[in-house]
Amino acid sequence: MALDLAPIGRALISVSDKSGLIELGQALAARGVELVSTGGTAAALAKGGLAVKDVAQLTGFPEMMDGRIKTLHPRVHGGLLAIRAEPAHQAAMIANNIQAIDLLVVNLYPFEDALRRAAPFEEMIENIDIGGPAMIRAAAKNHADVVAIVEVGDYAALLTEMAAHNGATTLAFRRQLAQKAYARTAAYDAAISNWMARETHQAAPAWRAFGGKLASEMRYGENPHQSAAFYVGPESRPGVATARQLQGKALSYNNINDTDAAYELVAEFDPAEATAVAIIKHANPCGVAVGASLAEAYEKALTCDPVSAYGGVVALNRKLDATAARKIVEIFTEVIIAPDVDDEALAIVAAKKNLRLLIAGGLPDPRAPTLAVRSVAGGLLVQDRDAGVLDVKTLKTVTKRAPSAAELADLAFAWKVCKHVKSNAIVYARDGVTVGVGAGQMSRVDSARIAARKAEEAAQAAGWAKPHTIGSVVASDAFFPFADGLLASVEAGATAVIQPGGSMRDAEVIAAADAAGLAMVFTGMRHFRH
Repeated sequence: MALDLAPIGRALISVSDKSGLIELGQALAARGVELVSTGGTAAALAKGGLAVKDVAQLTGFPEMMDGRIKTLHPRVHGGLLAIRAEPAHQAAMIANNIQAIDLLVVNLYPFEDALRRAAPFEEMIENIDIGGPAMIRAAAKNHADVVAIVEVGDYAALLTEMAAHNGATTLAFRRQLAQKAYARTAAYDAAISNWMARETHQAAPAWRAFGGKLASEMRYGENPHQSAAFYVGPESRPGVATARQLQGKALSYNNINDTDAAYELVAEFDPAEATAVAIIKHANPCGVAVGASLAEAYEKALTCDPVSAYGGVVALNRKLDATAARKIVEIFTEVIIAPDVDDEALAIVAAKKNLRLLIAGGLPDPRAPTLAVRSVAGGLLVQDRDAGVLDVKTLKTVTKRAPSAAELADLAFAWKVCKHVKSNAIVYARDGVTVGVGAGQMSRVDSARIAARKAEEAAQAAGWAKPHTIGSVVASDAFFPFADGLLASVEAGATAVIQPGGSMRDAEVIAAADAAGLAMVFTGMRHFRH
């Protein structure tokens, strides 16, 4: 059993990220720690005026094979793995001229950075670190005697620990870092394995691994009795994980979930073609609209369900401007997320100190082939993200009447929104605005009726003569199993329908649509969202 305090006499440092390297080396050298290093790290330390021994001097072998072989040697791994209090280990070290290594500082080849850049295949391969993970795992296993540092951010904690214990570290400190070390190599290998699965076209590889780095620890999860944290993976998809928070309180678990849902929805609308705003509550849209400006789109989106919009998340597909900002801050809003923000808008939002403003730097591509993961008891459900995008040219008109050009535009709009509504989903839309949303019901007819009722409530609140579902179109995320859901939409005033088709009773539903004078198109694609 190792003593709690372990002194540091020799450190092996091999880092791709040279941030803080010289300062760390100076602090260690000041305590009499011998520095051993590799290649570029050794050169950087020497350039900083520090005495450093190249690892080749330790192993007796030169770095070779373009740097692939440099630390894979018994004199490195023996120095990391030897149990100091074990006589047999000490004898082996003496017999084989192995010197103890008490501190390992390694940050890995930047594979994740190469992944974000979509680097060529061969560059990706050369960014797979071998010696680094091997040393990290060895040091972490022998944490009773050895400190493993895998992040620049832990340099300060290391030096503070050493200062508090006369150049030594405590077992609790080493054990905590060992946990981080294993998590780091696991996340690194997960990024590599998922990249290789994609490159080799394996939709369901025999083993799956996922990993991420802590972005924020939260006060609680969905409910106050649940703990929660947010981890960011290697994926570069713009959104809540990549966004800069410019102001406001820390994001909660529910904020992040809702903001992700909002931004993914609004990204369905290409900013080169339309200005769009989505207002989200509990991961469902309570209003979506396109307009001539962000302010106009926001005002239109708000009319769909102004009551539910209170305390919601607002997502924009263009740079937030001052006019839109003034409108948005008129009611209580939890989060605004946009690709960018101008200075005047930033100053307006700043007046609401608790309002969170996130700048994502871009929009996610709705067509990008990425993975979606959900936990279940004892496992993970993994699937491709729903990257289905409607091509209006492939729509199949199944009724006697075809949709008009205006109806077709609204059908395409409603379908984009419906993709992001919890199933069973019904969306009424008119003139590029949602006018009723029915989400998450066990019965599709209930979703149709709830959406219509919400539209009636919005009309009453606004003093309109009739709900905007009169003359609207309707989208259903999956087929109508019976004609009743379609007839509920007819009662609400819809004139055209978009749905996947494929029901055993399609003929019955089509006949009901014809009898009501509706135009109906089939997409051949459903958008369940559970």
